[in-house]
Amino acid sequence: MTDTLIVSPDLSLRPLQLTDAEALFALTDRNRPYLREWLPWLDKTQSSLDTLNFIKLIIDQDNKGHGPNFALVYEDCIVGSIGFHAFDTENKIASIGYWLSEDMQQRGIMTRACQALVHHALITLDMNRVEIRVATSNHKSQAIPKRLGFKQEGILRDRENLYGCYVDHVMYSLLKSEYTQNQ
Repeated sequence: MTDTLIVSPDLSLRPLQLTDAEALFALTDRNRPYLREWLPWLDKTQSSLDTLNFIKLIIDQDNKGHGPNFALVYEDCIVGSIGFHAFDTENKIASIGYWLSEDMQQRGIMTRACQALVHHALITLDMNRVEIRVATSNHKSQAIPKRLGFKQEGILRDRENLYGCYVDHVMYSLLKSEYTQNQ
């Protein structure tokens, strides 16, 4: 199991646990209208049991070496989630996904969390490349990889089916060589 990543005294990335299902579902449910604009899994998350099943899947993913997922804990409360969609261990590529409660926006929480996860991927886990894919219209989420020095590589057309409408994604990446140069 992956250890908790301490970002700052008020912010940590704690591996999701089965006991988080109720709190994470309640947060998801409170933010449903806000999150639904960009996250395709909201309609499939209708109860804490759905969240529990998700947590079981990502714990299994981590145990198999395919990347951990974390509760985003700010001042001792879960305020979102961040983690790896999957690892390509042969090519040393990690893909990051994240979401944050609407009331926690504009505090730098997600930028700091992503920065810590990028460091974890490239340095601790020895990945060579980190990717972040974001819908082309999701400008708030695009700001994060831009702030962290990711390079925009291009547009992935019709990349995601978002409630019956296909949306394009912008692909951002950061290479280990670029990251270590700036450290």
